[in-house]
Amino acid sequence: MDAKQRIQDLIQIINQANHDYHTKDQPTITDFEYDKLLHELVDLETQYPEFKQNDSPSEKIGGVVLDGFQKVTHLVPMMSLSNVFNDVELESFDERIGKVVSNYSFVTELKIDGLAVSLTYINGEFLRAATRGNGVVGEDVTGNVKTIKSLPLKLIENIDIEVRGEIFMPHKSFKRVNEEKMSLDEPLFANPRNAAAGTIRQLDAKVVASRNLDLFLYTVVDASKYVNSQMEALAYLQKLGFKVNMNYHHVKDLDALKNKISEYDLMRKSLPYDTDGVVIKVNEFQLYNMIGYTSKSPKWATAYKFQAEQVETVLKDITFQIGRTGVVTPVAELEPVVVSGSTVARATLHNEDYIVTKDIRIGDYVIVHKAGEIIPEVLNVLLEKRTNQKPFEMRSDCPVCAFPLIRKKGEADHYCSNPDCPGKNINALIHFSSRVAMDIDTLGEKVVETLHELGYLNNIPDIYRLNTFQNELKEIPGFGDKKVEKLISAIEASKKQTFDKLLFGLGIKHVGAKVAKTLVKHYPSIDDLMNANYSDLIEINEIGEMIALSIVAYFNNPVYRDLINNLKSLGLNMVFERETVLEHAFNGKTIVLTGKLNIFSRDQASDIIEKLGGKVSSSISAKTDLLVAGEDAGSKLKKANELGVKVIDEEEFKVMIDGLY
Repeated sequence: MDAKQRIQDLIQIINQANHDYHTKDQPTITDFEYDKLLHELVDLETQYPEFKQNDSPSEKIGGVVLDGFQKVTHLVPMMSLSNVFNDVELESFDERIGKVVSNYSFVTELKIDGLAVSLTYINGEFLRAATRGNGVVGEDVTGNVKTIKSLPLKLIENIDIEVRGEIFMPHKSFKRVNEEKMSLDEPLFANPRNAAAGTIRQLDAKVVASRNLDLFLYTVVDASKYVNSQMEALAYLQKLGFKVNMNYHHVKDLDALKNKISEYDLMRKSLPYDTDGVVIKVNEFQLYNMIGYTSKSPKWATAYKFQAEQVETVLKDITFQIGRTGVVTPVAELEPVVVSGSTVARATLHNEDYIVTKDIRIGDYVIVHKAGEIIPEVLNVLLEKRTNQKPFEMRSDCPVCAFPLIRKKGEADHYCSNPDCPGKNINALIHFSSRVAMDIDTLGEKVVETLHELGYLNNIPDIYRLNTFQNELKEIPGFGDKKVEKLISAIEASKKQTFDKLLFGLGIKHVGAKVAKTLVKHYPSIDDLMNANYSDLIEINEIGEMIALSIVAYFNNPVYRDLINNLKSLGLNMVFERETVLEHAFNGKTIVLTGKLNIFSRDQASDIIEKLGGKVSSSISAKTDLLVAGEDAGSKLKKANELGVKVIDEEEFKVMIDGLY
């Protein structure tokens, strides 16, 4: 088969796989098979660029770094919706429509909390994506939107059409992105909506691709050209190959509408993405012009907004914590209160500007919620309960070393000016020793702090010199012979930790665990990576401009080069070796983990499966070979039983790997 034909076949297979997985939620091939096919396609397109097609799924990898975004004028303005907040306002909305038309019904759709986008297709091929902007003029974000896997680059029909929808970040992606930011001591995204908006405005499409955004379509521009109602429009979008949120319903009257909204309010707490309300539209298109429009919104539609769970408590104090990059962050110390099912005693205050803008003061009664149902956040102050609280003043010195804090131009964060701040050093040591990095058992946060205070630990190489102080360590209260022996043994064992774990443990800015794994596959030794240049780094998938610049800057710094040489002399592993996959029952199998595991952590179980040649998946499908069910396994266990997927418990899993790990 010639290259052109193979490229066409691969595009068809991969596009169908994307549609099955991301739109229909019914995967037909494994992730391993998908990655293999995509890799083959990229190789062929590199060798034969003249055969690359506009709808190639390789476009979803990302690779364009922009200087900025071009402006796009919407031929049909992207209007906003009016809002209603209770049954009385909902009844008024219905009453206004009933005064103008009769024989109408409603369609209810979940209001996805994300970023509105308009997509244009010519002859069935994706042409452009534009943000809402001011409703008349938006920004061209075509390159970034192309990376969303659920977006079809080629429609089922060869038509000219404009459709609109919502780009969002699923909870799973939001959690992963913020964990990565936390590991890099970068400011966290406040909620999935901000994360989606911030991501889609990234100038580096590779960064966008790595964050796994998703997209639901909900309307067709000039829809009456194609269909007669909103219900038909949603079905037509699906027919064309778009992903539509399936939680939509046709309701005939006001009572049915209220009941459906109540159902949505209960449902939303278990959804894997954020929704902040219900969009309500008159179903019949022929009634729209009669019902009419305001200057900003259609009168035939509105959004019923849910009440987010908000809880009142007292802000007892504002403390400050320092990260390993030196950022000093204010933290609200709260009277403990239950929010969205868990007890909250601390909440982020982000930075000085956030506190000043909201006029938050120690002793205030405040309203707390969980941003994106995940991160505790102080929403606002109950000013009517304020007495004589003093206005907030950002501290001017580091909470650890008392060196002056500096605020860089154009940034909201304050940094410790001391390059040798022990607070930064402690956090760097804690990160390096952590389970997700070098996994040095017993060298946890408290032990690091104790040994630092006593002068044994000031930098990373000091960890590997602790064996020269064993007798002294045994005299420290709470240590003793066994604890010290276990600590020294764990430190010695960590020298054999994989190269990617070491690289992640070094704490290079923007280099999280996933990026570290990618880097070591392209640069299998520390010397290779130290000599890598910017132009080569940005050619790697998932390595964007910021990451590449950070890596080059790190290894050009003589302080860090000395650190690497020091660790080399101490015998740490700085070479990537591909592990030999053992012959095992897990070879080539797709395995899902669910429920609470007691013997292994989720990460440990996943690592074991992968080392034994298996693929860990997060979702159950007919292609799943095995489900490992821990305690309180829920919907995944039920679905596995329905599909006839083999299920084992953690004890059986342990037996299957016994003697191997």
